[in-house]
Amino acid sequence: MRIVSVPCLKDNFAYLVIDDDGRCAVVDPGEAAPVEAALVRENAKLVAIWATHHHPDHVGGVAELVAKRPGIEVAIGVKDAPRTANVTRALEDGDEVALGPLRGRCIHNPGHTLGAISYVIEGCVFTGDTMFGGGCGRVFEGDAQMMHASLMRLAALPAETRVYFGHEYTASNLRFAAAVEPDNAALAARVKTLATPSTPSTIGDELATNPFLRAAEPAVIEAAKARGAAGDPVSVFAAVRGWKDTFK
Repeated sequence: MRIVSVPCLKDNFAYLVIDDDGRCAVVDPGEAAPVEAALVRENAKLVAIWATHHHPDHVGGVAELVAKRPGIEVAIGVKDAPRTANVTRALEDGDEVALGPLRGRCIHNPGHTLGAISYVIEGCVFTGDTMFGGGCGRVFEGDAQMMHASLMRLAALPAETRVYFGHEYTASNLRFAAAVEPDNAALAARVKTLATPSTPSTIGDELATNPFLRAAEPAVIEAAKARGAAGDPVSVFAAVRGWKDTFK
């Protein structure tokens, strides 16, 4: 299996997932033209579209890709399916996706949207706007409890799991993380070695440096309490997420 990142729009990533025979699924095609160009470069045949959620910057290229490939599989979470055109398969938590001999599974990650899902396949996870490098998405349709639970499910994946996220926000996310945990040595090291594009990271990287996965850590708790949080992980997460929403 090969993963090819495809920059789209201003700062989005789509991803080609390519099996050994050249069959390909694309995750989150925000626009069609860069995906089509990447398919030609990689000599890959597109057979499936896997979307993490319904926002236009993640599915904006679907219609054009489908128009050239009638009948192609278009998969998205069941709660986001009614808000997305051309869907052929609505995915529940734990459902399997397939690409030739490759098999993956879906994790329902409500919070950013109610139907957001991540795809776990061959030691990789495609997280869309649920988990970013050093950050997480805004809580638009769910609530803090939902989003924290979704992140904890991703955090429970093996530490070596490669994290392919939906946007190149890592540098700004790590600046915020440093405001939350100024004495985090792993975070300082990550900032020092950060390269762009920064995808993928790993679950281990995120556990060590992403404040939204660290709501049980004493330094994060203290930073959140200074902004009115109680000591429990959900209230800590909510306070840190609210802080990030206005961070410059």
